Amino acid sequence: MRDKKSIAIIGYSGHSFVVLDAAKQMGLDVEYYCERNEATFNPFDTNYLGDEGSESFNWDLVDEFVLGIGDNRIRQKVANLILSNKKNVLNIIHPSSVLSDYATFGNGNFISANVTVNAFAKIGDNCILNTGCIIEHECVIENGAHIAPGAVLAGNVSLGENSFVGANSVVKQGVKIGNGVTVGAGSVVIKDIPDNEIWAGNPAKKLK
Repeated sequence: MRDKKSIAIIGYSGHSFVVLDAAKQMGLDVEYYCERNEATFNPFDTNYLGDEGSESFNWDLVDEFVLGIGDNRIRQKVANLILSNKKNVLNIIHPSSVLSDYATFGNGNFISANVTVNAFAKIGDNCILNTGCIIEHECVIENGAHIAPGAVLAGNVSLGENSFVGANSVVKQGVKIGNGVTVGAGSVVIKDIPDNEIWAGNPAKKLK
């Protein structure tokens, strides 16, 4: 049985509310939130702890952290800050998700409702697998990536660091997507995408 530890979420709007809802359904008690300013809307009745980026922030008040940040690069930066202060970053996994026993997962991930991750997929650190997305067999998802709601990655797809696959997109089996890539919503990706490009459409093409 897990010892009682104090937990804080970093970020307290939009995406973080979905993360908090999933955490509660896991049975986790997230007592605190961190933001630059205290929130005027506090739907989870969570205690304001301050700005984790400030010099005066007291890291000793919290044992473990949850990432509630949607932006890939900021989420990675904050995760590194947490680790540099020798604190754990938790995985939040919605109970309705279906995760293969043969898939592997890093730390700091958010796996939303009705997500499927199949055999021998590898998920890095600080990723978002958003509502209802499907990660098929032997996919490799690198650190900080975000797969949006309803997106489907067929078998053996690789997705680079800090890349984003938009809602209801489909990525053909075996496709390799580089680092820092954005795939627009509803796209169908049938060929490899180099680093730091924006693609969209059916079939997906590079946007100028």
